[in-house]
Amino acid sequence: MTKEVTVKPSEINRYAFFRGKIVPISEAKVSIMTSALNYGTGVFEGIRAYWNEEEEQLYIFRLREHFERFLRNCRLLLIDLPYTVEQLCALAVELLQREGFRRDVYIRPLAYKSSEVIGVRLHDLESGCAIFAVPFGEYIDRPGGARVMVSSWRRLSDNAIPPRNKITGAYVNSALAKSEAHLNGFDDALMLTEDGHLSEGSAANLFLVRDGRLITSPVSDEILEGITRATVLQFAQDLGIEALERRIDRSEIYVADEAFLCGTAVGIVPLIEVDRRPIGTGTPGRISTELRSLYQATVRGMEPRYRRWCTPVYWARVLAGAEDR
Repeated sequence: MTKEVTVKPSEINRYAFFRGKIVPISEAKVSIMTSALNYGTGVFEGIRAYWNEEEEQLYIFRLREHFERFLRNCRLLLIDLPYTVEQLCALAVELLQREGFRRDVYIRPLAYKSSEVIGVRLHDLESGCAIFAVPFGEYIDRPGGARVMVSSWRRLSDNAIPPRNKITGAYVNSALAKSEAHLNGFDDALMLTEDGHLSEGSAANLFLVRDGRLITSPVSDEILEGITRATVLQFAQDLGIEALERRIDRSEIYVADEAFLCGTAVGIVPLIEVDRRPIGTGTPGRISTELRSLYQATVRGMEPRYRRWCTPVYWARVLAGAEDR
């Protein structure tokens, strides 16, 4: 049975899922004594929804995969949530329906240690969950390609604070690198592992192109196990582009034919310069451009091959799991 939803345009976020229900955003508050605020003991997700003007539809991209990762990451910090993947997906859809956005959106689920106590630990603490969404444009607004630098800050290691988990406190590492890059006139930073291999961007995965082949760092080189990264690898397989996951020396990006960053927030952004050296011809390359165009069509529900990754918000079968997968 279809369910019609009236879409009311909204340019600001008005609601949040907080303490078990959807409430006005003004009521979604935590105490300054909250454990997660004091010690960074939370995990989060970034999920994008894209407006398709022709269909007047908002599509959430790879919603289920994001919440699957969200719950996996909760386990690392001993965060116990009373929700299934299906329930979280349904909550995200309901939240967007209430907001009525008619533009691109960023969805932020957050799970955190909610006890109001002082003391560094993960055990014997209560857990909380919140979800909110905000209108969101380009994270790196550089259609002609971005300029980056290799950061002086090294990527955290798995045995310190695992980068594969989206831990709130760990993003100080990314913030240091991002601000260093911006204050030095660059769009973003590339980060090295402790032993000097390329890991990823400040908050996005990295791909190089050499001799027509895609190369990306392995998950063991302190990267986030990116959903957009997995999407790019699937694109490459379907397009017949050879893709390798292997360690990348720092000097390889200086001699690469192409390079790009990818992630939920950034989408796919070609890189045209690193450390003030041009990458390839100094313009977005053929493979980067092809993958970016395919990605942009896919996330807006315009590519039939990957329509299964797009959850519609404003019409029938919106609850997670109901669509054909």
